[in-house]
Amino acid sequence: MTAQTDDIPTPTGEAAPPGQAATKAALRRFHPEVVRAQILAVLDAWGMPEDLAAVSADVMVDTDLAGIDSHGISMLPSYQGLVDEGRMDIAARPLVVHETATTALLDAQDGLGHPTTAEAMALAVAKARTAGMGAVAVHRSHHFGAAGYYARIAADAGMVGLVTTTTRARAVVPTRGSTPLLGTNPIAFAAPTTDPERPFLLDMSTSSVAVNKVKVYDFLDKPLPAGWVLDGQGLPVTDPHAAHARLRAQEEGGLTPLGGTEALSSHKGYGLGVMVQILAGALSGALFAPEKGRPGPDDIGHFCLAIDPAAFGGAETFRPAVSEIVDTLHVHPSTSPDRPVLVAGDPERLARAERSEHGIPISDALLDLLAGICTAAGADFLLEGA
Repeated sequence: MTAQTDDIPTPTGEAAPPGQAATKAALRRFHPEVVRAQILAVLDAWGMPEDLAAVSADVMVDTDLAGIDSHGISMLPSYQGLVDEGRMDIAARPLVVHETATTALLDAQDGLGHPTTAEAMALAVAKARTAGMGAVAVHRSHHFGAAGYYARIAADAGMVGLVTTTTRARAVVPTRGSTPLLGTNPIAFAAPTTDPERPFLLDMSTSSVAVNKVKVYDFLDKPLPAGWVLDGQGLPVTDPHAAHARLRAQEEGGLTPLGGTEALSSHKGYGLGVMVQILAGALSGALFAPEKGRPGPDDIGHFCLAIDPAAFGGAETFRPAVSEIVDTLHVHPSTSPDRPVLVAGDPERLARAERSEHGIPISDALLDLLAGICTAAGADFLLEGA
């Protein structure tokens, strides 16, 4: 169950959920390895070192396989803008600037967030191996894709993982507010079960929906549900084009905190968003979204926490205990036979199985953008006729 971050004004396709009609956008399917090769070709042409590019491509392809179309290969047009404007150093390597036995602070040095955050969580896991817990913060970073990828690094190591991140855009209106102030500030949480392929994996924004979701609705000319976006007077905006334009302007109105309205407890999503800002922003020294209206790198902050169940004496019992919780939820009677009770991570797992077999869907509009990026960068366009 995933909702994600950041204001990335690039069109992408969105696969229709099972049982629903396909969207208006024309979609073509591509083998995951072809998509990965295309991402690598672009990153290489931009000058990203091979090892950093490999991690970045792995994250983006995994994100597309999970059905999170807004944060995989569709991010390349946005990253191109950051590289062209000199706001992101595509060749930067993260640097440890402060460290204790259980904590560390990484300086991403204005690089892409994927390899930095993968290193941050790997370091957190290593510290948890020896100390029971490890927490690593990151500053001076850029967009890192889907937060759940990094939380799962911990789960794959048999640990509990928690990841939070600030975002580039001011997009979310505080409860009772009239202008956007917070980012979508996502949280991801993962825990292993007895089945390595089925961890509990929660990945959610602290807003009712992500900016990229509104972007997709804008591209598909699909009306928004009331309560996703508000105008400056607190009234719902359902026209997708007007809503996306409002979010890009970052002046009046914006996304609602999780909950949608004050009557439906939007103050809880608002509070979670501030919590993420403190963990990933204030703790790491990254900029607060309202401070980002100036030229230069985004200075996004991330926070990675790994907890080893063995530190609580639960090395042998923890996975079965999590599995029992998940299994009990799965067999709980549903309101409709064709709509079973799901657990966080189920939709992504199902999407991964389907897309691994049938390919990753990419819209014709996004293919045109990618072809232009390849031309500008001098990279081979591998998706043409693939």
